[in-house]
Amino acid sequence: MIRSYQGIRPSIAPGCYIDASAQLIGDVSLGENSSVWMNAVLRGDVNSIRVGANSNVQDCAVLHGQRYLYPVTVGDYVTIGHNATVHGCIVEDAVLIGMGTTILNNSRIGEGSIIAAGAVVPEGTIVPSRTLWAGVPAKLRRELADSDRELILQYARNYLDYTKIYLSESAE
Repeated sequence: MIRSYQGIRPSIAPGCYIDASAQLIGDVSLGENSSVWMNAVLRGDVNSIRVGANSNVQDCAVLHGQRYLYPVTVGDYVTIGHNATVHGCIVEDAVLIGMGTTILNNSRIGEGSIIAAGAVVPEGTIVPSRTLWAGVPAKLRRELADSDRELILQYARNYLDYTKIYLSESAE
């Protein structure tokens, strides 16, 4: 469902796939070729949500900001895994957010990083670029290599392929 809130309607760039069961509400903007999958919620009612190009928000993920304080900004080539909660934070380019992860207000996830499945990133955490964080609360585990970056980008490219397939089938 795509719906306006207080006169603001989501903005969807060309090439995006939004599943019929997903909900995009209010001040939400999707960059080219991004995708929002089954039962995901991007709730731009209390603050803005910006998702860059070639990113994917997987099944049952929730993106939401904090009123008057913290929008959600997601860069290009970002994968947000199933059941993740991304709240009032910045996620830079080429980041992998694992399944079931929670990222809390005023956090910043640096470019090329991985937040492991099930991690909880506390409020105000600054995750340096090209690092792996895991645990509850999430802590730095190691620096990432070029091979890790390739893995991050492969997840994003996989979803670009899925997007093309779903768009072609919905056109039939």
